Amino acid sequence: MANTSIKITSAKIIDLRVPTSDEMLGSDPFHKKPDYSSAVLHLETDAGLRGVSVVFTVGAGTDWICHGVEDLCQLIIGSNLDEFSASPVKLYKRLIDHHQLRWLHDGVFRMAAGAVINAMFDLWAKSLEKPLWKLLVDLEPEFVADCIDYRNISDALTRDEAVEILKQRRATVADREKDMATLGPKAYCTAGWLGLSDEQILGTIRKLQEQGFDSFKLKVGSDGDADVRRIKFMRDAIGPDCNLMVDANQYWGVDEAKVHVDRYRPFGLKWVEEPIARDDVMGYLELSKTFADAEFDFACGEQAASPVIFKQLLKSGAIKYCQIDAVRVAGVNDVMAIILMAAKYNVPVCPHGGGIALCNMIQHYGMWDQIAVSGHSDTQLVEYIDFLQEAVEHPVEVQDGCYVTPKAAGWGLEFLPSFIDKHTFPTGEVWDSRPHDKKGAAFECDVT
Repeated sequence: MANTSIKITSAKIIDLRVPTSDEMLGSDPFHKKPDYSSAVLHLETDAGLRGVSVVFTVGAGTDWICHGVEDLCQLIIGSNLDEFSASPVKLYKRLIDHHQLRWLHDGVFRMAAGAVINAMFDLWAKSLEKPLWKLLVDLEPEFVADCIDYRNISDALTRDEAVEILKQRRATVADREKDMATLGPKAYCTAGWLGLSDEQILGTIRKLQEQGFDSFKLKVGSDGDADVRRIKFMRDAIGPDCNLMVDANQYWGVDEAKVHVDRYRPFGLKWVEEPIARDDVMGYLELSKTFADAEFDFACGEQAASPVIFKQLLKSGAIKYCQIDAVRVAGVNDVMAIILMAAKYNVPVCPHGGGIALCNMIQHYGMWDQIAVSGHSDTQLVEYIDFLQEAVEHPVEVQDGCYVTPKAAGWGLEFLPSFIDKHTFPTGEVWDSRPHDKKGAAFECDVT
């Protein structure tokens, strides 16, 4: 039986960064030389259990997140897990509605709040010896619905609607769990990073195809002719029957996006991802109407900073693929709301992954959605990145183009001590002797 009287005794925040810029991994039009990074939170307890969460960043700014997480943790040290597990929305509102910090609103503040909430959910799942997805699946519909703050989304999703969606799926949950007992959500991989050569991209594609992958993504935004050439190269490399998606990482304005995207019509794309700003709902709606006759649709969400933006994207019909991120919004509570809104509007949830250990987290959301919310795996793809999996004790596994169902308790975010020692910023081995102008905010790169 779980011991939910567990007390939070201390918090430690680790600034963890990897110089992925050296190999151009993760590169896109804006983030030309990113250093994949995470603010890692360890919540220590009097029971020997540790709650762990991460907030993914791309180098500079990780220290900003770390400070925000550390500041918020003072509000939970000394509290008991049973206080949280009885009603997670109370901590959510305590953080999000802080009478002074709320002024900062979304962005760093919401991400820092999410780190605290996600670590508490991790601790709760560990106390029950369950993977995070299983904790969520086992929650009663009314309990899940009561985790959500409806103040600014009730025009798109009410508590009664959330309960009804979950109850409709309840009868098939056991069968769906059996279906996904070994292989979890179907995966896709970003093989075509902007800074890689054709040969490097092809090598990644062939390796992934050997693992059963049939869905691939390519970064665009360098220039129109180069993008079209690279899309054609990718399509020829993977063949006509594989899924191909492109991602512009918000590089264009609406009118510019129309010009570029119009050239993508011949290539049988599944989606065009983030062609414009993450919160330009009217722009996405305009693009969806302009390209209503196209074979592809639009995807957005990995940098949408709150459920309110998702409400607008989903309710308006502006996007046809909802890309949640595990750490961009304020933790499990926000993601529950977004996945339920997507279910109401029949928009597939295709989580954004990658970074350092993001895939460890999103696989749980994919499992919960496809077992207990949407209740199927017919239209969803969950992003997978084929590097930095060696950072944690329970690395993500893939088989036959799917995630292998996670079995470790909690999120599975326990980092290897050797990885932490090597990559802690700025004292770790990989950073200690690195030139000043190649790390942190001093590391500039022309984005024009």
